[in-house]
Amino acid sequence: MSFAKTTWKNIRRSPYQALAAILIMTLTFLVISFFTFLLVGSSKVITYFESKPQVTAFFKNEAKQSDINSLENQLRSTGKVASIKFVSKDEALKIYREQNKNDPLLLDLVTADVLPSSFEISTIQIEDMGAISNMLNKSTLVSDVIYQKDVVSTLSTWTSAIRKLGAGLIILLSLVSIFIMATIIGIKISQKKEDIEIMKLIGATNWYIRWPFLTEGVVYGIIGAILGWAFATAGLLYTTPFLESFLKGIPVLPASYLDLLALLGIEVVFAALLGVISSFLAVLRYSK
Repeated sequence: MSFAKTTWKNIRRSPYQALAAILIMTLTFLVISFFTFLLVGSSKVITYFESKPQVTAFFKNEAKQSDINSLENQLRSTGKVASIKFVSKDEALKIYREQNKNDPLLLDLVTADVLPSSFEISTIQIEDMGAISNMLNKSTLVSDVIYQKDVVSTLSTWTSAIRKLGAGLIILLSLVSIFIMATIIGIKISQKKEDIEIMKLIGATNWYIRWPFLTEGVVYGIIGAILGWAFATAGLLYTTPFLESFLKGIPVLPASYLDLLALLGIEVVFAALLGVISSFLAVLRYSK
């Protein structure tokens, strides 16, 4: 209990220094939360596109069903295909009518005989799309092949860039936080030199003297983590309606409250670790 009281006295006696330490930790965890939301969201978008038919192969009118079934078996035997859906001419007509239900003229002009049957194929790995596409292009049954390589590749590239940028900023801000907090706590230790010397004279151990400063760093870290997470979460919840309309049916939002609380727990632990490291460095440097 005495450690908690001493820690609170240290914070209360230098509020501006405490505020500076909390602000830098808040900024650090605001960035951590923001990039976490961004990475999780972009990963969900990629997963969504990966789950959709990635390769569509349209068959020639003269293609026989037995030959189409044989091609399906060949594709499955590669071990690269997650799913294959055969869309018949009649099913293609139903899809066409649904897409153009508000334009009667287009509905009258098209019959099932005009539309080709097709395969809608999902691969296990995005990298397998090229091989499956090449295999389909070589088939004499297929008239055209379409696949969304560019969409997924672009998303993967952006996600990789965001991950690297986020990791760099998080490492940089963590180091800056440690440096600033170590400096702030070091100044406090210097200001209490006489009190520390007196405590040593009356038999206080080094760890008894150090604990309040270590606890102080942990307090700064935890408060900063909670504030940074709260600001980022508030921003996410506020922009959720706009983002949902922008994403148009992609199941990314709303964010799960359990996931948000789990992120808070992880950040609090990480913040406490940063607080301990910065305080320990200050104690080693200034309490000799």
